Amino acid sequence: MNMQSPSIAQRAALYLRVSTARQAEHDISIPDQRKQGEAYCATRGYQLVETFVEAGATATNDRRPEFQRMIEAGTTKPAPFDVVVVHSFSRFFRDHFELEFYVRKLAKNGVKLVSITQEMGDDPMHVMMRQIMALFDEYQSKENAKHVLRAMNENARQGFWNGALPPIGYRIVAAEQRGSKTKKKLEIDPLHADTVRLIYRLFLEGDGAKGPMGVKAIATYLNESRIFTRDGGRWGLAQIHAILTRTTYIGEHRFNTRSHKNREKKPENEIAIMAVPPLIERDTFDAVQARLKSRNPMVVPARVSSGPTLLTGICFCAKCGGAMTLRTGKGSAGGMYRYYTCSTKARQGKTGCEGRSIPMDKLDDLVADHLEKRLLQPERLATILSNLLDRRQERIERRREHLAELNRRITETDQRLNRLYDAIEAGVAALDDAGLKERIANLKAIRNQATADAERTQATLDGSGSNGITPTMIGTLSVAARESLRMEGGGYRRDHLRAFAQRIEVADDEVRIMGSQSDLLQSLVAASSVESAANGVRSSVLKWRARHDSNV
Repeated sequence: MNMQSPSIAQRAALYLRVSTARQAEHDISIPDQRKQGEAYCATRGYQLVETFVEAGATATNDRRPEFQRMIEAGTTKPAPFDVVVVHSFSRFFRDHFELEFYVRKLAKNGVKLVSITQEMGDDPMHVMMRQIMALFDEYQSKENAKHVLRAMNENARQGFWNGALPPIGYRIVAAEQRGSKTKKKLEIDPLHADTVRLIYRLFLEGDGAKGPMGVKAIATYLNESRIFTRDGGRWGLAQIHAILTRTTYIGEHRFNTRSHKNREKKPENEIAIMAVPPLIERDTFDAVQARLKSRNPMVVPARVSSGPTLLTGICFCAKCGGAMTLRTGKGSAGGMYRYYTCSTKARQGKTGCEGRSIPMDKLDDLVADHLEKRLLQPERLATILSNLLDRRQERIERRREHLAELNRRITETDQRLNRLYDAIEAGVAALDDAGLKERIANLKAIRNQATADAERTQATLDGSGSNGITPTMIGTLSVAARESLRMEGGGYRRDHLRAFAQRIEVADDEVRIMGSQSDLLQSLVAASSVESAANGVRSSVLKWRARHDSNV
């Protein structure tokens, strides 16, 4: 007899993953994992509340969107599920230490990881077994990767291409057939080879009208001459620099130069050199490298500036969507000035984007002034947040009603248990009666589940502010939020400003500030609370994410 009741079922989440298209077709496919997972939940009496599907992602690291979404949900208080079900522990993680890290992280929030095919308990022996199995999975994954990489290195040393897009100026051709596999090599692509040679010539000699050009000047020259990249796009500084420094063009393509996991450079003895037809003379290539080293030019796109700048990272060009980055220059009087400019325009010139530049102080003041004098005024906040506050209050009232119902169920169950205990003490019922034992076990299970649900509901009420936020409180929050923007010296607090304005778009005639109503409310509450904490910033709360449900 099934003693598990739907009302007391533990809530489960399925995590499904395949790492390659081949595995999805021939191994444990997503539909297969889903079917087995749903059947497993049904037999265990679990209530399946959510399914996370990760197609084509390796389990050797945690750079998996659905995995991260599942971990974020499982570590939120209260968690929306009690159990995470996987087909095998290798679906979850192949790295032993990271597996244990996430198992413990979920366990701290009361969430358990179980495997359909490797089921085990929580006693020390079973924990050790899981660790041993994870070690074998990790070892097998690393051994497979090592053998594949060794084969690819040898393939490159023999002059065969391992796949991916070849460098511009080359194309892939079939070289020979080995069983069912077609070995491929690179040959010169006549359509784009001249573009590569032109770039080298412009860097060393110029275009005939003027002398040698820098990387930025070459990009501008190609774009203005309508000489496009291989995919029909415009040239950027990084692309030009890559062509000028790539040894492939002198016949030596370097394979396995960086670690796949962390992109760190590998030592020279691990790099495989693949012979390809040369496009550039070695003397020409060496001259280019010597000139690059002597000039030490800025050959990469300007990095986003951090530190005291307010808006880098959240400010974008309205025309092309590119980031507005900080630039500096000298004025006519010799002083330095700072301004935000469209990064696409900075890299590619006006042919890439005609977006404008704007003095840093002017844009900073414009945004902060708008937030302080318009968005954070009580009347404006009340208008923006009215519907959100109403919905929030409705949710709180529903949770209170649910909590009251759970408490009634706990009280009733305790009363029924007490009556059974009284019957046993009076000799009316026998303690060894199998039916009586089952009734007591079921009532205890109902009481325990109701208690757990009541605790989760109470925690949710506590976390959302059980008293709610009324329109009359908006005035107080408004004052605290406006004060939080300003520093004593008259400047602005960077983290506080970014809490209220997550995305800024700069057009020729207007500046648009965007964000989310729900996060605006969170930021208001946080700004009010940190005023009493020496103006500290709770960065985990002060974040107005880019969900465009409000345009302020």
